[in-house]
Amino acid sequence: MTADGDLAGRCALVTGAGQGVGRGLALALADAGAEVLVNDVRVDRAEDVVAQVRDKGGRGRSVPFDVTDHEEVATAIAAAGPVDILINNAGNAGAGPFTVGRAFHDTGPADWEPFLRVNLYGVMHCTHAVLPAMIERQWGRVITIVSDAGRTGDRNSAVYATAKAGAAGFIRSIAMEGGRHGITANNIALGTMRTPLTEALWDEPDSPRAKAILQNYVIRRPGTPDDVAALALLLAGDQGSWITGQTIPVNGGYSFAL
Repeated sequence: MTADGDLAGRCALVTGAGQGVGRGLALALADAGAEVLVNDVRVDRAEDVVAQVRDKGGRGRSVPFDVTDHEEVATAIAAAGPVDILINNAGNAGAGPFTVGRAFHDTGPADWEPFLRVNLYGVMHCTHAVLPAMIERQWGRVITIVSDAGRTGDRNSAVYATAKAGAAGFIRSIAMEGGRHGITANNIALGTMRTPLTEALWDEPDSPRAKAILQNYVIRRPGTPDDVAALALLLAGDQGSWITGQTIPVNGGYSFAL
């Protein structure tokens, strides 16, 4: 085992890996020796990341599916073969270049459904599909990307925060069930990230809006995929075998964990 993790011989599935944090995690896992199954709802994005993995000498396959469709998830994962490491990264923070939330009383069930389907049910669908093979092999890693909104709450993001908190609680239960089978399950809670969704905001880092966001961070910059990758690699490998059931913030000091 090398200091930066050695995942040779492992197969890792990263959902929502066609861009942003998911793309960064897929590339990092491939660099650590894992074969990476690159998932995205858009085939072109998944195949583009697979090409990047292979250009760097890594092994990758495109596995496009919609995480909100349980049957589609189960069929695609069964066809892809056993997964050792699942990173539930696919998420929905809202539409537009950067989400502007609404007060909960101004929303209704039709507004809630997209957040719950991706951020909660998507995590459940994918985890449900990979667990039997992990139990059979007596080894597995489940890592779910959640949000500080799920840890602390967030104004005008009640349903998003609920979905992320639900996903984190679900993973804690999976940790309880999976430990005797050599399976660990953890959450990584993110603050504001620099991704394609938010890129327009950071084009003007001195704008009032950007400054208003970053004033809440001890480290006054948005996070990057590289900030997440080191922790994900630790949790994905043998070095993280005694870490389970945890929600670990990677958030620039937006909030602190005890």
